[in-house]
Amino acid sequence: MPDYSTPTSLVTGGAGFLGSHLCDRLVAEGHRVICMDNLCTGRMDNIAHLIGNPAFLFIHYNVTDYVYVEGKVDYILHFASPASPIDYLKLPIQTLKVGSLGTHKALGLAKAKGARFLLASTSEVYGDPLVHPQNEEYWGNVNPVGIRGVYDEAKRFAEALTMAYHRYHGVSTCIARIFNTFGPRMRTDDGRAIPAFMSQALNGEDVTVFGDGKQTRSVCYVDDLIEGIYRLLTSDLSEPVNIGNPDELTVLYLAKEIIELTGSTSRIVFKQLPEDDPKVRQPDMTRARELLGWEPKIPRREGLKRTFEYFQRTMRRGTH
Repeated sequence: MPDYSTPTSLVTGGAGFLGSHLCDRLVAEGHRVICMDNLCTGRMDNIAHLIGNPAFLFIHYNVTDYVYVEGKVDYILHFASPASPIDYLKLPIQTLKVGSLGTHKALGLAKAKGARFLLASTSEVYGDPLVHPQNEEYWGNVNPVGIRGVYDEAKRFAEALTMAYHRYHGVSTCIARIFNTFGPRMRTDDGRAIPAFMSQALNGEDVTVFGDGKQTRSVCYVDDLIEGIYRLLTSDLSEPVNIGNPDELTVLYLAKEIIELTGSTSRIVFKQLPEDDPKVRQPDMTRARELLGWEPKIPRREGLKRTFEYFQRTMRRGTH
């Protein structure tokens, strides 16, 4: 007989950077975890330590196809999607499909199972924002036909579909608008600022800063992010919630900090800013603080140190 007292959670994109950390947290919380990933950008290395655990099941599958899971499912966390520009610019159609078809399939399963559904959305729904810091009431400034539109609009559509299932079908849903996150299990060739700066510095290469480096980002260490996600999942909130760190800094400052942390002799070089690259990025954390009792705790410097140690080990092994 199945154990109905044990919560069962499905994590799509569970072999990815955030998805794998989420699988760890859910297993630690006593969940039976089903990890579904087509390994488009996810990696088996991220979940290798969970293979063989009776509370964990990996299914190699593309969630844009029909999704069926036998037995009860209490929570569905939809994290499947390329998430860095280097990935979604290489995989534009796949990115749009997983944001639309994949979200539709996952929501259909949540409806069928009576499961709570959490959508991993993104600060990119705000585009290149005209409001600063960004709060959840801001509708965004997105170029739908620009090169980044494949990701931005996929997530905006996913949010609209999630709310439609909530309002029309009564599905219990929540939306996490995730801001820049970093930590172990990021790929060294991920293309985002922190892994790019770290891998370049560790290799003694020039550190590439786009534009003049004055554009800002707010970066959150992965352990803090996962705590915020878990609190949102186990809440009764349905409206979008920003999950991130409001500590804003320039990209140039971040590059200099990483060079200093790694002890590298790399020099900074500047290249043209990519199309539609946001000039500012900072979450308004009022909603998360007041409704979830959550805010990040781990200082950026400590998070960067842990990430640096992971990158050292990874590059020494010759894996990415």
